[in-house]
Amino acid sequence: MASPNDEFHAFFEQHHAELSRLAYLLLGGPDGAESADDLAADALVAIWHHWDRVRAARHPLAYARGVVANLARSRIRSRTRERRRVALFWSQHGEPAEGPDVPAMLDVRAALRRLPYRKRACVVLRHAFDLSERETASALGISVGTVKSQTSRGMAELERMLTEAVTSTAEEDPRGLLRGLGSGPVERRGW
Repeated sequence: MASPNDEFHAFFEQHHAELSRLAYLLLGGPDGAESADDLAADALVAIWHHWDRVRAARHPLAYARGVVANLARSRIRSRTRERRRVALFWSQHGEPAEGPDVPAMLDVRAALRRLPYRKRACVVLRHAFDLSERETASALGISVGTVKSQTSRGMAELERMLTEAVTSTAEEDPRGLLRGLGSGPVERRGW
């Protein structure tokens, strides 16, 4: 019988890359892979602290995805609060803040970043990680009906955004672009 340390080590080796990719797609910010790796590491530390509970769960990976999703939500909220504080600071000091640097080409990650968190999480888990509606609901702590509606609305928004980008550049199926999120190995840089 394997010790808890060995079990956790095996869990870590098997799922770290997937949890890191999930974090990357949920965060979507300019920090990229480093921030996603940090978030995945933080999630795995939290999982280690509760390893007895996690390994007793019916679906330890779903539990881990939920931890990553919750930490990502917390980081996104923190970033939003920080941006608001910076904007408030500059608005009170009379110096105009520069506008955002909007890229000319809208790719899938940029489109995902534009989605609200819950829609983004549902779309990423359903299409990039190929989870069922029930598994997605369990990972996010929401109902299956909410997963269905948020995924449908998120996909419609993504399709609209990607269709606008694709028609200006080339003829390609926008849904095919999204399916590409879940394929291929995870690389340290340039996912």
